[in-house]
Amino acid sequence: MLITRSPVRISFFGGGTDLPAYYLNHGGAVISTTLDKYFYVFLHVNGDDTIQITSSDYRTFFRHEGDLPLLFDGDLSLPRAILHHFNLARGISMFLASEVPPGTGLGSSSTVAVAIIKAVATARGLHLSKFQIAELACHIEIEKLGTPIGKQDQYAAAFGDLNLIQFSGDGVTVEPLNVSAETRRALEKNIMLFFTGATREAASILRAQKQSSEQNDARVLDALHAVKAMAFEAKAILERGEVARFGKMLDAAWQHKKKFARGVSNALIDSSYDLALQHGALGGKVAGAGGGGFLMIYCEPPYQAAVTHVLEANGLKRIDFRFESEGARVLVNAGLRIPESALAVNSEQ
Repeated sequence: MLITRSPVRISFFGGGTDLPAYYLNHGGAVISTTLDKYFYVFLHVNGDDTIQITSSDYRTFFRHEGDLPLLFDGDLSLPRAILHHFNLARGISMFLASEVPPGTGLGSSSTVAVAIIKAVATARGLHLSKFQIAELACHIEIEKLGTPIGKQDQYAAAFGDLNLIQFSGDGVTVEPLNVSAETRRALEKNIMLFFTGATREAASILRAQKQSSEQNDARVLDALHAVKAMAFEAKAILERGEVARFGKMLDAAWQHKKKFARGVSNALIDSSYDLALQHGALGGKVAGAGGGGFLMIYCEPPYQAAVTHVLEANGLKRIDFRFESEGARVLVNAGLRIPESALAVNSEQ
């Protein structure tokens, strides 16, 4: 058996500027941190002439006969595409499970890609760097599967920690923020996450944002320029230890984010956010593309009980978490190796 995990993330500033439609023309920058909520992959060599994949999150199962081409459409297309990339056709059982529901804005799909790549590469005896894992996850999701997403989530899951991640046509750079332990603890203590009870499919929102960027929609581009500038400003603010100012900036970023595309917010999100501000919160935003998932609130401890009460009365549920700094890693490796006999014959990559 081999077990890997990778963390989900929350993005503070710059989300949306990691889409190629934007960063290839203007450069992108995101500040994010990973959380101690993980996606897990359990990998076995089963010795059979099949591939079997079970997902607890989607409550679905896939079985593939080794003498047939491995396609990657329909259910569980992401793990199937990754196995296809590694030219695997048989002899493998994979179980997938997450600590957070899919479609909740915490970068879960890319977290899945990173954890599976980490597991399969390890089992194949390949020593991929964090950068190589992240870039391969980007390639499979964006190019192989054609998913209209950016690159921040793959790099966050692979690297872990609190980082400024920059995107350009020349590549991606990951710069850990130089913050004190006291500042890190204060930021961790002041960030709250509430589940709205609704998952969402982010593709429609991201496609609309992509189209606006390609068409040079001034309203959307101005908002993206603003949140990118905030990423650099927030880095300086955190490195000076000004956490309250950081929290207030989140409100300005949220107002810009709502201009990215229709559907970023809704009545429940708007009412919950307003209630949080009325009861002492300084700022916040919806995690991910928007439309549902988790609402992130910046609120200092004296006001957190009141904010929690009013938001849970409004139908949301608070989730506790800590920051994490490890990124994707192998938890258990009992010497598992995928044999050459598992490889497809004459398969195109």
